[in-house]
Amino acid sequence: MLASRGKTAPSPVEARRPKRSYAPLALLAPAFIMLAVFIGWPVIQLAIMSFQKYGREQIFGKPAEFIGLQNYVTVLTDPEFWTVLWRSVLFAAVCVILTMILGMVIAVLMTRLGAVMRTVVSVGLLLAWSMPALTATIVWGWIFDTSYGLVNHLLTRITGDSWMGHSWLVDPLSFFTVAGIIIVWGAIPFVALSLYAALTQVPTEVLEAASLDGASGLRRFWNVTMPFIRSILVVLLILQIIWDLRVFAQIYALQTIGGVRETTNTIGVYIYNESMASGKLGTGGAISIILVAIMLAISAYYIRLTLKQEDQ
Repeated sequence: MLASRGKTAPSPVEARRPKRSYAPLALLAPAFIMLAVFIGWPVIQLAIMSFQKYGREQIFGKPAEFIGLQNYVTVLTDPEFWTVLWRSVLFAAVCVILTMILGMVIAVLMTRLGAVMRTVVSVGLLLAWSMPALTATIVWGWIFDTSYGLVNHLLTRITGDSWMGHSWLVDPLSFFTVAGIIIVWGAIPFVALSLYAALTQVPTEVLEAASLDGASGLRRFWNVTMPFIRSILVVLLILQIIWDLRVFAQIYALQTIGGVRETTNTIGVYIYNESMASGKLGTGGAISIILVAIMLAISAYYIRLTLKQEDQ
């Protein structure tokens, strides 16, 4: 009867082919729309601005002049940009390494704690994580205060020498030491809680089998635990690199308290000074696009490395 009506019966392959479902796309559509509106469109506008001579006059309606790659040439030939960029990369690298190591140590310790102490530690981590960056910087600024700070008071009591009046923010090395403490202190909770959640998913049977085979604790952690949490580590590493490379609030607040801007600028503060303070929004846009390109390159490298390791 199907043949008489000009239709053919479906082949076995077509019969077994699953029907395409649009439910996943429908569920992801709101997230894609939000990303496109709040991230994609501003980035496009920023990219367009980076090819224009855009200043305060353009903010009030004057048409922007298209100048091509002039902003990028100005930025890339500026020695101060490269100084600030390498300073930011070095500072971010130190903060990321310390954050990942200390976060891992705390996460492993949490797996050894009882329920009560683990809850106390978790609450403490959440309280530290929930504190705004600016508030944390002000509190730590009081701790390292020149005249009334707790650090100078304790050093005076311990060493017998008078540390009162010593400024921790004038010298660039001590400035970034204080800034690093603030940034690492605020980032450790997220890393520690994420890694603790990952460690709880490692099968105990595999760890027990490795222990029966005579593997030490360090070898079990490196050869058994690490492969299970590698993907989480890569994601956390990428996020920490991005966050620490573009850090702004802590550095800017410490500079306001007493730091020297010329020797303590990082790339986030440098972008703000070039765009908002100086009114060179086109130049600031070019620096921002360069920073976005650097972050995308770092993310792509680590994601590609992770995919290769999973395929092996």
